[in-house]
Amino acid sequence: MERNEGLGEFLRARRAAMDPEELGLRDVAPRRVPGLRREELAALAGVSVDYYTRLEQGRPISPSDSVLDALANALRLDPTERSYLNAVARPRPGGRHRGHRAVQKVRPGVHALLARLEGTPALVLGRRTDILVTNRMARALLHDFDAMPVRNRNAARWMVLDEAARSLFADGWERVASEFVGTLRMDAARHPDDTRTAELVGELSMKSDPFRRWWAAQKVMQFSHHTKQLHHPVVGRLTLHTETLAFPGDPDLTLLTFLADPGSPSDEALTVLSAWATDQSSAGSGASARALPLE
Repeated sequence: MERNEGLGEFLRARRAAMDPEELGLRDVAPRRVPGLRREELAALAGVSVDYYTRLEQGRPISPSDSVLDALANALRLDPTERSYLNAVARPRPGGRHRGHRAVQKVRPGVHALLARLEGTPALVLGRRTDILVTNRMARALLHDFDAMPVRNRNAARWMVLDEAARSLFADGWERVASEFVGTLRMDAARHPDDTRTAELVGELSMKSDPFRRWWAAQKVMQFSHHTKQLHHPVVGRLTLHTETLAFPGDPDLTLLTFLADPGSPSDEALTVLSAWATDQSSAGSGASARALPLE
């Protein structure tokens, strides 16, 4: 077995994030570092200090289901973090040789679905938050991803590095961007030998201080539903609800939609935006949902 630095880093970060006082642990003297001590967490999980220390050191150990459950309970992990703990504790072998650079395919029915969502911004995200398909409204609301270089069509990269994204999500950019980074981390755990993910993480680490901070914090996310405030340069302020749908049989694809409350000012603004996007479309532009090839 190889060393598992990822598991050790996650355990250390989650242990440091815990509040001893919430667990009834009070000290006479100040703690030298934030969070729980190793021996405290080991006691909460019911494992020896030596065993837990070896896990944090990334030693080649394969913890049992019961140990992982005990650690998750001691660290008070949510369901997403539990899934991440299991993935990073037992990385799938041989991933480097199993088509990590293969182009992800989006079946025709999904293209048809996006085309039907004429007034709803919608896009399909794939591995490492790559943007695979967008409809006309998604390009009008967020960005014309077709105009980007192919390798830059990635949601996490766009959110972290593009000033337009920072302006669009002005009130909550840091939260939204960090959520995409957390989703990227979950994908990295599920596909630990993916070289394109490693390249993306390396690029963002070099170019973005916030990314380095979020990545080091070991924050883990999965796409879900949220309410977001946007400041669009054409239609102004928008309050939109994001909904995500997974595709049965294809866990690496996610449909992301942006919805407004019916009859709300944001709903009216989306109608205006749709008309603006129609005016901006060049003659004979083709289908309203476009695939964005990644190779």
